Amino acid sequence: MTAPLWGLVFVGVCAVLLWLVSLRIRDVSIIDIFWGPGIAGVVDIAAILGQASGPRVSTAIFLVNLWAVRLALHIFARHHGEDHRYAAMRRQFGPRWWWWSLVQVFLLQAILIWFIAAPLVATMLSGPSPLGMLDYLGIAIATAGLLCEVLADFQLARFHLNPANKDKVMDRGLWGWSRHPNYFGEAMLWWGFFLVGFSASHALWLVLIPLVVTVLLLKVSGVSLMEDKIENRRPGYADYKRRVSAFVPMPPRS
Repeated sequence: MTAPLWGLVFVGVCAVLLWLVSLRIRDVSIIDIFWGPGIAGVVDIAAILGQASGPRVSTAIFLVNLWAVRLALHIFARHHGEDHRYAAMRRQFGPRWWWWSLVQVFLLQAILIWFIAAPLVATMLSGPSPLGMLDYLGIAIATAGLLCEVLADFQLARFHLNPANKDKVMDRGLWGWSRHPNYFGEAMLWWGFFLVGFSASHALWLVLIPLVVTVLLLKVSGVSLMEDKIENRRPGYADYKRRVSAFVPMPPRS
């Protein structure tokens, strides 16, 4: 069996095990914590089975595992019971939810995790070769995206720690230039990984991965979802939307 198929087996088995745990604790949100480690696991399996080596491979492995650990810890720290999206689905499906959640949440995300890891898997399975301009550009973009994510999350966490900021809108630091700098950083990360994977494999179809990630962040699980939730809670958010770019950081409008 090939390395990519072993990666699919890995995420599939983990998804089923997490599903069984979710039935016990009545919380399917635990799949979100697995997102980063799942992708890193698929990449690590490809690296081990493909006997990957070289500076491109070692740099990609370092970045994806650093990203995965940081993201898992961040989501775990913020986890306080089942997310409202999953709670709504639980109510919608009723008695069928116990088995439907396996397909709708766990197996679906397992397939998505496996698919999104593709540029890095391609990197792991490529033969050793010198780093080229695309590699340096991709590594720089991915690193900048990771730093953007970390800084944005840190700034937001520090803002929320101050009780005086309750119900206020965070519009400082990176959040004064983008309403969702953490999501923008995530998109940058995957565009960077695509460039590294394309440099290694010359497979143009890999561009689908950062495109899918960007669409998910903008239209599915990121910007649009958060905007609806925040605008109803924070009175000043409408003015914040008028002044600050939704995604790509730009100087705020006066």
